Amino acid sequence: MKKIANNLFIEKENNLYTIRMSPKLQEEIGTIGFIDFTEDDSLEIDDIILNLEASKTVMAISSPLAGKIINRNVAAITSPELLNSEKSEDNWLVKLAEVDEESYNSLEDF
Repeated sequence: MKKIANNLFIEKENNLYTIRMSPKLQEEIGTIGFIDFTEDDSLEIDDIILNLEASKTVMAISSPLAGKIINRNVAAITSPELLNSEKSEDNWLVKLAEVDEESYNSLEDF
């Protein structure tokens, strides 16, 4: 099941929630040249997941869900262009656990 919020796709698989940028957001920001993940392992709604510099903008990506970060796409730190990829195995940002199911279900379906 996929949801969308803040121009981010959120996909639930078992009790793991993967957050990635939507193609629309990827297009709007352009080629990503630098990212910096939050060092916090816990996120609240609207907390910053990462800051990025891209060809069209500099911005922060905020989380649509509260939860515990269990994995970051660390390959994107040295190769930030991975986040511009169409491949879901390359373009994810973080994976969350301990997410409130009701909060996830309240997001818009994709």
